[in-house]
Amino acid sequence: MAFRTLVTADRGAVRHITVNRPDKLNALNCETIGELTLAFRQAAQDDAIRVVVLAGAGEKAFVAGADISEMSDWSPVKAQAASRAGQDLMLTVERLGKPVIAKIQGYTLGGGMELAMACHLRVASEKARFGQPEIGLGLIPGFGGTQRLTRLAGRGLALELCLLGQQIDSARAERTGLVTRVVAADELDAAVDNLADQLAAAAPLALKGILEAVIEGGECAIDQGLAFETQGFAIAFSTEDMREGTGAFLERRKPVFKGA
Repeated sequence: MAFRTLVTADRGAVRHITVNRPDKLNALNCETIGELTLAFRQAAQDDAIRVVVLAGAGEKAFVAGADISEMSDWSPVKAQAASRAGQDLMLTVERLGKPVIAKIQGYTLGGGMELAMACHLRVASEKARFGQPEIGLGLIPGFGGTQRLTRLAGRGLALELCLLGQQIDSARAERTGLVTRVVAADELDAAVDNLADQLAAAAPLALKGILEAVIEGGECAIDQGLAFETQGFAIAFSTEDMREGTGAFLERRKPVFKGA
């Protein structure tokens, strides 16, 4: 289907989803949140798609937050509904069952940072900036920022960014674990494409098992998490991917005998 606020395109088994509101620095309004949720659900259901790359249009921003002009007259009831819709989007991304890469080229603030943190891998330009500036509006993050930031980078950075509302650069984001990899601005497209291709070539059911074990099992007590891992490990032995992978490995390990 056609989207009003997104552009989607497939490159082999990789689906690119781009928030296309560059005049608003790709800010998330209610329509964009709804379309993103639908676009990710479609990607989840398409067996031909193995990896999703999420980006923002233009050079200035990945997503520079929520659309403040839309929020200005919300009632508490409307704000609660919007928060739940945003959190539903983030859970849809996080639990997609396929790797999602955030391609981050610029400002990644507020709801945009929450969206990036819901992705599994975050590749950032050296020019990118990150922050949770909601305190400046008399608000707190509403799309999962307090929770994912704490889990990704620790309580200290979560409190610093949320309490002070200040931005950090990509170098510090990488040091604290908020970003997976930082590259030069002119290398961002190639770096993301190479990473997406590597993931698209991997065994999809094993990728799904790893994502579930880390994301869902990682939120449990250790005994439950280990049981989650064991279940995924056992299921992998029923797949053709496992048989092909181990067969190819053993073939490579065969000694080479030369005739006399």
